[in-house]
Amino acid sequence: MTTEIDHRVDFESFVAARSQALLRTAYLLTRDHALAEDLLQTALSKAWFSWHRIETHPEPYVRRILVTTYASWRGRRWNGERPTEVLPETADRADGAAAVVDRHDLAGALARLPRRQRAVVVLRFFEDLSVAETADALGCSTGTVKSQLHKALAHLRIDPALVVDTKGGPR
Repeated sequence: MTTEIDHRVDFESFVAARSQALLRTAYLLTRDHALAEDLLQTALSKAWFSWHRIETHPEPYVRRILVTTYASWRGRRWNGERPTEVLPETADRADGAAAVVDRHDLAGALARLPRRQRAVVVLRFFEDLSVAETADALGCSTGTVKSQLHKALAHLRIDPALVVDTKGGPR
């Protein structure tokens, strides 16, 4: 039997080693740095209380807490348009900013997906989890993961920010 100090050391080691990857997942889900930090902190605090039950691979367990906490949040802050007197400069795609704009387009397209579909896309493609691992993280069947992924990809294929015309440029 391990002591409370052993649990704390194990937990602190896990947090030090994996918090950046989990924070990236939280950011991809929330699209807001502050909300992502809050989400990760909430998930880690929930994991701390259950740490004695986690055997050898805590990351899938903590990731599941992260995703289920995200899915259950209600009344989150609106992150849409903000009024301003001065319009920000637009990116000039010719000066090498195209990659940044493209990332922004993808982030916007992901934000327009329903939460469950966004979670499936983030876990499958950004976290590189298998269908079974994604289903385990979300607490659903593999069939649900596949159907949600199918629907999400269908939405992304027709999203105006990601559609490419026949001449190779965005519409």
